[in-house]
Amino acid sequence: MKLHLSAGAAIVVALTLAPSVPAGADQAVTARRPLTGAAVYFEYKADAFGVDRYAPGTGFARVGRAPGNNQFSASPDGRKLAWITINGKLVVRAGGRTKAIATTPPGGPCATPAWSPDAKRVAFVGKGDVVTIVNADGTGRRAAGRTAGVCHLAWSGDGRYLAGYAGTADAVHRLDLTTGRAARAKGVKLVNHVQGLSRDGRRVIIHTVPRGGSLGDGAWPATFPPSIVDVVTGAKVPIPVTGRLIGACYLADGRLVVRVAGAVHNTLVVLDEAGKELQRLPEPAAARKRGLLRVLA
Repeated sequence: MKLHLSAGAAIVVALTLAPSVPAGADQAVTARRPLTGAAVYFEYKADAFGVDRYAPGTGFARVGRAPGNNQFSASPDGRKLAWITINGKLVVRAGGRTKAIATTPPGGPCATPAWSPDAKRVAFVGKGDVVTIVNADGTGRRAAGRTAGVCHLAWSGDGRYLAGYAGTADAVHRLDLTTGRAARAKGVKLVNHVQGLSRDGRRVIIHTVPRGGSLGDGAWPATFPPSIVDVVTGAKVPIPVTGRLIGACYLADGRLVVRVAGAVHNTLVVLDEAGKELQRLPEPAAARKRGLLRVLA
């Protein structure tokens, strides 16, 4: 059931968790090979989300099928899927097997788990707004800290930070996994989506909502006009790409990929940290109306 709220109203989300991550999170670094256009897409059909990995030359391959409550995310390698069920289970689909690896309170549509940059761990939010990190096989569960940024968690490429937006949709908070402390990002007023963090955790990709606009239902959007904000200064970071922008994401190595709408197919524009264009890649026409979860390096 869709729940539409106006800006200023709270998104009511029931979530879960427990214990903290030790200092020195991931240091995963992705080699800067040119991208091929491989990506992970999703589409909603028959009360569930089909998630598919696309690779040029081989086409689409099913990664998994997540329930229709919008709480799912794909791993950075595009081979695993995690979701939270309506009755409070954190589930991982990997290698053709599906396993519940943790128990959580029943969550609302914005309670999305996040994958570590090395695709080995999953973070989720639970009771008391505590973030828990657990290995993908269910072992090594530990608390990472408390944050008000409980919705649409994103993990920085260097492994140090997690960020999400508040259930009240009026702030983004960034959690430092080395200290266990969270801080409110500057420059964000109304927001209903966090797509990703830069490698150093300094910049966050969000969907801002104009005052008086609809906040939607907290679900992961298939497309959105991206904005990038420096969480320390609050400055809005320009995206030097023309056209109708319908998404953006950071790779673990720091590159920014911007999704541009097209009449026949969408285009992925790859930028370096300074905003210099490195590549342009056409998406498959069959993905034009699908949601984009990951661009694969």
